[in-house]
Amino acid sequence: MIRLHYYSNSVALRLPSIEEEEEVYRIDEIKEFEAVDSAWKEALAQILQQEEDESQIFVKFFKFHKCYDLIPTSAKLVVFDTQLLVKKAFFALVYNGVRAAPLWDSSQQRFVGMLTITDFIKILQMYYTSPTVTMEELEEHKLDTWRSVLQDNVKELVSIGPDASLYDAIRTLIHNRIHRLPVIDHETGNVLYILTHKRILRFLFLYINDLPKPSYMHKTLEELRIGTFSNIETAEPDTSIILALRKFVERRVSALPMVDEEGRLVDIFAKFDVINLAAEKTYNNLDVSLKTANEHRNEWFEGVHKCKPTETLYTIME
Repeated sequence: MIRLHYYSNSVALRLPSIEEEEEVYRIDEIKEFEAVDSAWKEALAQILQQEEDESQIFVKFFKFHKCYDLIPTSAKLVVFDTQLLVKKAFFALVYNGVRAAPLWDSSQQRFVGMLTITDFIKILQMYYTSPTVTMEELEEHKLDTWRSVLQDNVKELVSIGPDASLYDAIRTLIHNRIHRLPVIDHETGNVLYILTHKRILRFLFLYINDLPKPSYMHKTLEELRIGTFSNIETAEPDTSIILALRKFVERRVSALPMVDEEGRLVDIFAKFDVINLAAEKTYNNLDVSLKTANEHRNEWFEGVHKCKPTETLYTIME
């Protein structure tokens, strides 16, 4: 079951209030995947065992499965009307605990794009001047207005059908340099799910111990050259939020390692942390330090997860 949350400026489709919180689909009720039948795992493993070229094992796995296979048994899907105010849209992302939402254009009767945290960052970076100046654009602009301002950078919505293979989905994500791919039923025009790199990897990991493993899974990150090994963009605890936002946009990175004066890792500031500015309503002062900004983190933050270049790809996936 997919629980749809549609946000519009219409009174009938207003933002939910705190009093309605019991009606919101709780995160702990969401089931990502049904349990995979062991007999099916074994049959698939036998098919892939016959592959002579080990580098093609996972390729065949992803070609074998369709995007439909990743659609969860129960989930929450948030959709925004393009006439919704920018500020309300980002509050809704926070309220629902999601990082992106498809955009529905009522005049065209179709989905036209995605709203992500990167958009919020671009808005803040474009209109912020000082703590004493209110960002009226954020307070008053509609999503459609914001898309018009960025029309040179706004791309057509990239989507995929539920019957397309996961291999095609991965190629689409890579080719278009996007992190989220809506699965749209082309017959009804309905969005069914949002595919991400993380969700695809989670799906693969359901089968990983039953499939034949390519030898590269046991090679180290250093051997495979996976990751960034030079010219790493970093920040310091006293780096301002606005400077960090510029780094996100200019370097096209999703997180900044925070290092001390000796270059030792002490924390991290990620794109997702920016959404806390909306949650805390502190986006009018972006001159504060990252250290101060991180004090607003929720209890779920588990600290910085680290890995070593000598660890294997399989270990990292675990």
